[in-house]
Parts: sequence; C-alpha cells; structure tokens
Amino acid sequence: MDFVDIMDSINVTSDEYLSVADRYYTVKYCTDYSTEENNLDHCISFHTNRICLISLAEKHPIIKDRKQILKIDSVVGNIDRLENKSSGKAKHGAQKLNPNSILCYIHCSDGSSYPVYSCIKGKLLEINKNIFKNPQLIIEKPRSQGYIALILPYLDSFTQIKDSMMSNESYCK
Repeated sequence: MDFVDIMDSINVTSDEYLSVADRYYTVKYCTDYSTEENNLDHCISFHTNRICLISLAEKHPIIKDRKQILKIDSVVGNIDRLENKSSGKAKHGAQKLNPNSILCYIHCSDGSSYPVYSCIKGKLLEINKNIFKNPQLIIEKPRSQGYIALILPYLDSFTQIKDSMMSNESYCK
C-alpha cells in the first residue's frame, strides 16, 4: 500500500486552498473618518474568535502613495498605547477604546501626519511593536505583519459593529 506524505496531499497552489487570513478573517472597512480632502480609511479584519486586527486600507494615502514613514507616535494625550497591559480571559487592565479613539499617529517624510482610529468599541489587546522597529511593514504587509493593533470588541456590540462596516466588495467598487 502506498502512502502519500501529508505535505504532498494538499495542493496549496490550488484556487480552492485559502490562506489563513481568508479562512479565519472577514475583512470590513471603516470609512467614517475620511473626508473629500483626506482619505483615512481603515481595514478591520474580524477573526472568528472576535479579535479584530486594525490596519490601514488600500486607499489610505500612506499605502496608496507608498509614503515613507518617519515615525509612529503611540502617545495620545497623556496615554501611551504601548504601555497597555491586559491579563486574564476578560483582559482586565486593558485600555478601553471608543470607535473614535486614536491608536497612534503616523508621521511621513513629506510632512504629512495621519491619525489611526480604533474604529471599534472594545479593549486594546496590543499595539504591534514591530511597526515601531520597521514602519514600512504598514505598507508592505498591512494585513499581516504590518497591522496596527488588535482589539477585542465588547460581546454585546460585536455583530452590530461588524454589520455596520463596509464589505470588501462594496469598498473595492
């Protein structure tokens, strides 16, 4: 009897094989903070476990124009988002966020500066520390290594938040 190695049993180049992101995340867009002059669209990837990955959308000027990022400022008012500490299943101690809470500011070499909003009411799980070491990850890999933050939305508003955002199909039109 011939046995096939498990690594050879799945054709990962097939159109039927979905990436981890496509299998477990539903991508939605928040355009609430954009104006005619300034596109501040955000991409929110909703995981099946409710955790949301916040990143910049494809039409955001930083990504669209592939701007050079000088620095990312995590201090908003008197709160340093990098100092967020949460513990336990209920994420006690996590910073509480409203949809219009600013997570950080991104400063570009052309003098422009952009706020990044949470877009979701919930608890801040983490700000991605890797983007402070390598800010260009935000442009090169926005939905993976270049994400901005992870947020846990409140259970009672999760479905409402998800349904209120723009689908990938609507956003790309």
